[in-house]
Amino acid sequence: MRIAIDASRCTVRRVTGTEQYAIQLIRALLQANTAHDITLYFRDAPAPDLFPSMPRVRQQVIPLARAWTHVRFAAALWQDRPDVTFVPAHTLPFVFPGRAVVTVHDLGFKMFPQAHPARQRAYLDLTTRFSAARAAVILADSQATAADLSRFYGTAPAKIRTVYPGVDAPVMGDRQAVADKYRLPPRYFLFIGTLQPRKNIARLVAAYQQWRAAHPADETALVLVGGKGWLYDPAWAEGQLGVHLIGYIDEQDKGALLSGALALVFPSLYEGFGFPVIEAMWCGAPVIASRTSSLPELVGEAGLLVDPLAVESITAALSRLTDEAGLRESLIERGRAQARRFSWAEAGRQALAALESAANG
Repeated sequence: MRIAIDASRCTVRRVTGTEQYAIQLIRALLQANTAHDITLYFRDAPAPDLFPSMPRVRQQVIPLARAWTHVRFAAALWQDRPDVTFVPAHTLPFVFPGRAVVTVHDLGFKMFPQAHPARQRAYLDLTTRFSAARAAVILADSQATAADLSRFYGTAPAKIRTVYPGVDAPVMGDRQAVADKYRLPPRYFLFIGTLQPRKNIARLVAAYQQWRAAHPADETALVLVGGKGWLYDPAWAEGQLGVHLIGYIDEQDKGALLSGALALVFPSLYEGFGFPVIEAMWCGAPVIASRTSSLPELVGEAGLLVDPLAVESITAALSRLTDEAGLRESLIERGRAQARRFSWAEAGRQALAALESAANG
């Protein structure tokens, strides 16, 4: 079988979750493959060590500044005629030959349309709707995303496969050096993510202020990590007592930051897959997360689930974590066991099986 893979996301300058997914899943898929010829298509030349050199793997750079997917990649597919094409990020070319597999990470633009610029929202809706209809098999990052595909686009459940991404344990750096670098307080609750409306920052900060009022002798801070996203409102957190906004961090500092936290608090309104939740578990940080979208699937019995729309629910979880003897240690142990369920090797095997299934009809 001949497999074509869109690897254009793997060479972008600023790597976000979608790009990291593409890199890691392609690596795992290449390792799982023993029988098929695979061509990786790039818009920009990849670093020599981005993917391992393998006998049945070919890399092809086909540069084009704009409309690469629908023009340059599509033309290459017409020329090469693979048995199946895999695109690990929502958007299939509008016209191309043969069968395809596509990953849909989330439908946040449908759940929270106000959080996306109108032009971006229209493009995401158009391309996701088309890709969901055109693909022979769709990979969804979670059961929640699979359900959203059926709800919004009428996609048959039999066409969707839930393939959880792998989550590697973050590099564990020097905790004190990282604390000094970002001027962190000795004790802190932690949030990691883009500061935007669906991350529920305003309620998180309000819950923390309620917790602080109930624990006046406890100076545990709230540290918010991440850039300011679309529709960010300074009133959510700036100038609030005990709240530290530290912006972007270096990726190699994440492990130390998580391991030093009293807990990761992640009351997001919607997540297709919440990588920080599993990363926190790897690092020994208990997790407080929403009982919405994909987060209950990820957390299981290894964290505290809250109603993200109820400030009091978030506050109660903060209080349980600081007040109940032995709870934090129990959550840390359960969290590490839960994190081991999310393996790139397994995701690669499942993705390869989906490609084989799609090619064989």
